[in-house]
Amino acid sequence: MPKTIIWLASYPKSGNTWLRMFLFNYLFNPDKPAPINQAHRIGPSDATAALYTKAVPFGLNITDPHAVLTARPGVISAHAGNGADVNFMKTHNANIRVGEKPLIMPEHTRGAIYVLRDPLDMAVSYADHYGLTHDDASEALGSPSNTILPDQTKSVVPQYLGNWSDHVRSWAKPKGFKSHVIRYEDMKSDPEGTFAAVLKYIGAPSEPTRLARAVQFSSFDEVKKQEDEHGFVEKSQNAERFFRAGRVGDGRKQLPQSAIDRICADHGDVMKQYGYL
Repeated sequence: MPKTIIWLASYPKSGNTWLRMFLFNYLFNPDKPAPINQAHRIGPSDATAALYTKAVPFGLNITDPHAVLTARPGVISAHAGNGADVNFMKTHNANIRVGEKPLIMPEHTRGAIYVLRDPLDMAVSYADHYGLTHDDASEALGSPSNTILPDQTKSVVPQYLGNWSDHVRSWAKPKGFKSHVIRYEDMKSDPEGTFAAVLKYIGAPSEPTRLARAVQFSSFDEVKKQEDEHGFVEKSQNAERFFRAGRVGDGRKQLPQSAIDRICADHGDVMKQYGYL
């Protein structure tokens, strides 16, 4: 079986879209910023319902977790075996088994790039995106059963996030393949250095001029401007916009102390490991 998939993995609202837009702009090398609404061209999301309904032409209830999990191996296998040497695929799933079925198949996996963000900052964006209070968001991040269910559009299948710390651990040291972990904060403070390391990991040459242009074309200001002008298909129905602020340090300023205390208590070990405490 071909090992062609490089997963672009993260907990939601951690910088996955930024990573995808950088890769889009660098690998396709357009002469103007790549459209955010074509981010799927760099690689589809493993939660895209259309992939599953295509794999099961006789009909699939995407709200039925068992049916989706049964169809998933065929979806991943089809993407891995499409003839390309490397196939990117976005995921918010933890690298776990659900009902004895692995969500991430090592036999099709070449590697993974995992985007990590301070959970205090991520919780603010997570709450806004999913229409939760800050306390509810902090509780969700600590829940081993945290799952994203299909919304009214039924455009996505269920996604299994689980506890934030467990999610990080599942991707930072996976079995069967090697991953490359990057922090959102380093993407902000040193985008060219951080993304140059990403290119090295995927085996792509790093050309300084091209790299600098891709960083500029995928900047927060650029994607925010595009959303203002054209909207963004990945925007939640619960939020006014997808690209909210993108700042480092918002969590300690905006979260109530109860949410801060809970997140630090639930995830202190992993936060310390990655420099967040």
